[in-house]
Amino acid sequence: MEDVGSMILQVLLLAILFLGVLVEFKTGGLGVGAMLGLTAAGVFFGSRYVQGLVSMVQIGVFLAGVLCIVIEMLAPTVGLLAGLGVAAMLYSVVLALGGTMNAVGALVASIAIAAVIFAVIVKRLPSSKLWRRLVLHDSTTTESGYVSAETRAELVGCTGYAETELRPSGRALVSGQPVDVVSEGAFIGKGTAITVVSVNGSRVVVREKKSGE
Repeated sequence: MEDVGSMILQVLLLAILFLGVLVEFKTGGLGVGAMLGLTAAGVFFGSRYVQGLVSMVQIGVFLAGVLCIVIEMLAPTVGLLAGLGVAAMLYSVVLALGGTMNAVGALVASIAIAAVIFAVIVKRLPSSKLWRRLVLHDSTTTESGYVSAETRAELVGCTGYAETELRPSGRALVSGQPVDVVSEGAFIGKGTAITVVSVNGSRVVVREKKSGE
């Protein structure tokens, strides 16, 4: 069993690793987060590999997770690959720490530390496209031209165009009003003409407008 000092060091290394991942998500390619996270990961896995506490399989799972996140940033897939990547990284870290409840506790502690530090610095960091897709920044107020849920039923049959890519959710301009919408499932590119096909509460469903409609 590892002593307390060693475990604290491992938790701090993991906190730096996860902070680097969060920073890279927020900044999207500046490289600062990636360098920070990979350095911490190298020290964490490298030291444990030298001690015989981890195998190349566990390191491979971690690197596969990193690869998934990199691909997500370069070719967004609505967060699917990012989710798989984070899951693979967390799984490999738990295994590297011994796969026990103490390992899970150390993981939770490191994530909490990283989250607190990230919350303090997040507003000072530039935002990537991936971050803007994951976090809603604009208020859907009437002053901004948005319509409320009570009146959206009137949008059925109205036409407009996609202001953003619909993957499947996004924003469209419908009858001159910006509206948060979701496609019927198919991808719709930015600027494509769309038609509102149904409204369920605040959920406005659209599809690509066919010629002649």
